[in-house]
Amino acid sequence: MSTTKPKAKNKVSIAHVFKTIVWPRRKALAVGLVLIIISRMAGLVLPGATKYLMDDVIAKHDLEMLKWLLIIVTASITVQSVTSFVLTNLLSVEAQRLISVLRANVQKQILRLPISFFDNTKSGVLVSRIMTDVEGVRNLVGTGLVQMVGGILTAVISLVLLIKISAEMTFYVLVPVAIFGFISLKAFSLIRPIFRERGKLNADVTGRLTETLNGVRVIKGFNAEAQEIKTFEKGVESLFENVRKTLTSTSLVTSSATFLLGLASIGIMGLSGYRIIEGSMTPGDFLSFTLYLGFMIAPIVQMSNIGSQLTEAFAGLDRTEEIMNMDPEDDGTIRTVQIENITGDISFHNVSFAYEEGKTVLKDISFNAPAGSVTALVGTSGSGKTTIAGLAASFLNPAQGEVTIDGIDLATVSLNSYRGNLGVVLQDDFLFEGTIRENIRFPRPQATDEALLPAAKAAHVLEFTDRFEAGLDTVIGERGVKLSGGQRQRVAIARAILANPRILILDEATSNLDTESESLIQESLKSLMKGRTTFVIAHRLSTIRQADQILVVEHGQIVERGRHDALIEKSGRYFELYTYQARI
Repeated sequence: MSTTKPKAKNKVSIAHVFKTIVWPRRKALAVGLVLIIISRMAGLVLPGATKYLMDDVIAKHDLEMLKWLLIIVTASITVQSVTSFVLTNLLSVEAQRLISVLRANVQKQILRLPISFFDNTKSGVLVSRIMTDVEGVRNLVGTGLVQMVGGILTAVISLVLLIKISAEMTFYVLVPVAIFGFISLKAFSLIRPIFRERGKLNADVTGRLTETLNGVRVIKGFNAEAQEIKTFEKGVESLFENVRKTLTSTSLVTSSATFLLGLASIGIMGLSGYRIIEGSMTPGDFLSFTLYLGFMIAPIVQMSNIGSQLTEAFAGLDRTEEIMNMDPEDDGTIRTVQIENITGDISFHNVSFAYEEGKTVLKDISFNAPAGSVTALVGTSGSGKTTIAGLAASFLNPAQGEVTIDGIDLATVSLNSYRGNLGVVLQDDFLFEGTIRENIRFPRPQATDEALLPAAKAAHVLEFTDRFEAGLDTVIGERGVKLSGGQRQRVAIARAILANPRILILDEATSNLDTESESLIQESLKSLMKGRTTFVIAHRLSTIRQADQILVVEHGQIVERGRHDALIEKSGRYFELYTYQARI
């Protein structure tokens, strides 16, 4: 069976992120770096100008220099504003483009995963994985990463200028800054798994909320609103506790910065005051030192915030990689056989299957379904009928034995080439949000009305759409909620007729129809099944009397096989099921 377990890879490495995300966008990031360098260099003009303002303009009453200082500072502020605007627009747009690409890639990967993955995962969880987990990458390609680099550059240049003014005072500042850096690195290494856990919690809460909204009729029908409210509150409380942990960690970093840098400021105040009094430092030097110190420390404090954002981005990418590392249903390496023209001969050869290790659902099943024949699967609920149909549809792979199509092992056949010849009408007749016309046209979006109308007529869809004001263009709501069960089923059958498949699987295709509708659909199904290899699963045994072969499945094994009349004469298990229903 296909596995959906991720390959051994716990964390996304910086090298991997650089190779797959940063490097392909190197041009935009390079422009961003140039802009941030220009912006930060322009930002250093103001603290440099203050020295001249204090020591030359004010002390010497030099109005000419004041004029040039004002012009230069105005120009630097203008450059900062323009570069900041261009930078934000350039990288923010690129970040959103990347998020869109990643979402599309994750959605594509999820749709390529086997049915077993979806059986074990809530749809709301998958929505969260696609939409939420990738959002953090905006801090890798957006302004976050570039601002971090720009902050480092500003800090380094400011450090050089600080040393030039006073090496002793600069050294005194670097000690608490180094301690702050150590605390930050330690905190972020602890925060990353918390962010990963937040992604999981968020997905679980979203998943439950989606289920609640989809099942609102059941909830109200059983007066279970209070129960669902309590379940949701418990989920959001867990999410709050996770957020609280990250807030505590980040506030520790911020508080450490405030305390350590406060100590540095006190020391500088004392040292600079002493130096000015003894005459080894001018007031202009002191003011410049203080401003440059701010330019060095501000990026460091800012980097703690950016570091939190980058940590969140890496945590989201960790979860995204879990999805991307899962083995798809068809990766093109095993299923390499392309079938151009399917005849439709399907055979099961000693097939066994288990959804879970040690819990066998099918045991050594063997039978032939010749091209154009109708094979009916009957038996009690849980006997294995739907599993046989799932194997024939290639939704599942045998644990042992093989299923063949035209003599070729189905496990080696390209799913695109096989499923392009497959039509299904399932017990859960899923319809999409949209119109009746769009739902019928789903397998062939480009189909014309000349092709669509005969399919709708054959499935007796027009009989009820003619009563609607918008006809086939009636919007049916989420999952077709505005239609009755029988109407939804007829739309699903019309969809299968339009697909014109070589292989047809009908899983309780008439289960939601009243007796009159069922008789009409039976005539349509006879036409649909003609010349096609068909598997029919039906609890109503009256619907399968004309099948070419009937397989009676009990406890994962075929206990009887044959046509209706022969099985009735045999007075075995099929006879029991048939006569029991007849009495009902």
